[in-house]
Amino acid sequence: MTEATELTRTAAGDADTGAGTGAGTMKALRFHAAKDLRVEDVEKPGQPGPRQVLVRNRFVGICGTDLHEYSYGPIFIPKEPHPFTGAHGVQILGHEFGGVVEAVGEGVTNVAPGDRVSIQPLVMPRSGDYFSDRGLFHLSPDLALVGLSWVSGGMAEWALVNDYNVAPVPDTLSDEEAALVEPAAVSVYACDRGGVTAGSSVLVTGAGPIGALTLLAAKAAGATQLFVSDLNDTRLGFMREMLPEVVTLNPKRDNVGDAIRAATEGNVGCDVAIECVGNEHALKACLDAVRKQGVVVQTGLHPHDNPLDWFAVTFKDVDIRGSWAYPTHYWPRVIRMIASGLLPASKVVTKRIRLDTAVTEGFDALLDPAGTQLKILIALD
Repeated sequence: MTEATELTRTAAGDADTGAGTGAGTMKALRFHAAKDLRVEDVEKPGQPGPRQVLVRNRFVGICGTDLHEYSYGPIFIPKEPHPFTGAHGVQILGHEFGGVVEAVGEGVTNVAPGDRVSIQPLVMPRSGDYFSDRGLFHLSPDLALVGLSWVSGGMAEWALVNDYNVAPVPDTLSDEEAALVEPAAVSVYACDRGGVTAGSSVLVTGAGPIGALTLLAAKAAGATQLFVSDLNDTRLGFMREMLPEVVTLNPKRDNVGDAIRAATEGNVGCDVAIECVGNEHALKACLDAVRKQGVVVQTGLHPHDNPLDWFAVTFKDVDIRGSWAYPTHYWPRVIRMIASGLLPASKVVTKRIRLDTAVTEGFDALLDPAGTQLKILIALD
């Protein structure tokens, strides 16, 4: 067992039992089982241990992963103790969040009490496996996630995290925007994986929060032609309000590939197609719409095997690339992009709610097939 593992497991055990902390209680939204989320009074984390930080949470976003856990879970929430963190069972949700540092443990040098921070929620060994030793922490086989496989989560009044999980934010970044850095990082990485650059033409399939942020990230990277496809006209309307120049397509009425070929230079298709919904028809549309030697990026998580036309992959000479989470060193870059206005992430927020009503006004609202909400933030103080 590595020193990092021992520290993580000790923190999880102390915070779960509240042994010797005298810390009092806090409100938290916890996953018990599919369709069973409860806002409960639980033990507040005690004083942080070495290289740990106690954060008073401000805002947390409801992610598609949280919705999947609520609907069908446990999926990423471990049924048996996580091999690195030891977390399992009842779990405080929330991995898109920010707040204010309340206390720091011994050896913490990157933040101090009173600092406003955004949480980078990936938890993993800092060394000792092939990927962590190379700084590719998001690919570690022992990866865990705050809010899914760690003692704390963002859907609570306080969270206990490691020092590498907190990034200070400037005064020009609002508390709400601090909670949007995580999904924005997913989208920036997807655009990086696709090689989006100045003048690119880009298709995004799926007009959910990640799809919307990917459109914004593509524009920030210099893309000059933007297309988005979705079956929900309400969400396509959100995309036009957010980016008036975007071309919206509904596969129920439009042939996505034909429409994009007709609009792009030489009628060859788009340079990059980014799949943000985890749907086999959307991935096939990406392959159809992208030009020869273009790039297809898979960002959405597919729930089952997806047959693809591999003759077309070969004949069109395309690249198909996965995009898993983000490198952890993206946080300062994405914070700068949002704070400068280059990536106006707050445009995707459609509703703000309180923790006490998060299940009905948040989770259930986002699962409504009408699609009247895009990104919902929970205010925690």
